[in-house]
Amino acid sequence: MATGVVHRLTRSGIRVCITEIPEPLAVRREVAFCEAVFDGRKEVEGLVARRVADTKEILEAWEEGMIPLLVDPECKIREVLKPQVLVDAIMAKRNIGTRMGDAPLVIGLGPGFRAGKDVHLVVETNRGHNLGRVIEDGEAEPDTGVPGEIGGYTRERVLRAPGSGRLLGSKKIGDPVKKGEGVARVEGAVVEAGIDGVLRGILRDGLSVHQGMKVGDIDPRGIRAHCFTISDKARAIGGGVLEAILMGYDQL
Repeated sequence: MATGVVHRLTRSGIRVCITEIPEPLAVRREVAFCEAVFDGRKEVEGLVARRVADTKEILEAWEEGMIPLLVDPECKIREVLKPQVLVDAIMAKRNIGTRMGDAPLVIGLGPGFRAGKDVHLVVETNRGHNLGRVIEDGEAEPDTGVPGEIGGYTRERVLRAPGSGRLLGSKKIGDPVKKGEGVARVEGAVVEAGIDGVLRGILRDGLSVHQGMKVGDIDPRGIRAHCFTISDKARAIGGGVLEAILMGYDQL
């Protein structure tokens, strides 16, 4: 979701700095700027995020037309950059510390935020009629725990760890898979595909996972190109954030 937001804002002429945790757990890695944490840089649909270490490198990245990404779990860089807008795209399904005083305009994505109390505005992230809607008073729809429907499938398309340990993939993103086929292993236990389709996303090899944790995602539509482009959902949320920024522009 965050990459879709960053991509839309950057293409709209807004300078964005991304903050990340040391080991991001992105499943859709081919369209996730957070991969720059591991590889130093990541290109998504023509835009490049580059890992930086300090304020000087943030400014250099902007000058070079890149998106700076800083490993900064507590977002301490905001005290230096003093951004006009702060977007909480952590997707933790709850607010883990973001407050209205963090910036002149603070936007929260999805459940866990209350517009007018925790943040100034909330953007709906749940698939359906209200996806991308800007909420000025109240909260987003509660987390249902059920993945969004794609091709008639919800829970079946999600790959989950059969146990705890290190993940080792046996398929690559974009590969076709069949129901019952092994996609990865966790300490020898096989992660099996629940449906036919293409492997849309999977965690990086070597990351620690726990039983029941989401480790991958199958797209039943079987269109390989979808694995390497930003989703309709992420674009809609990005559009909602852009709208929220424009709505709050006179306050900045």
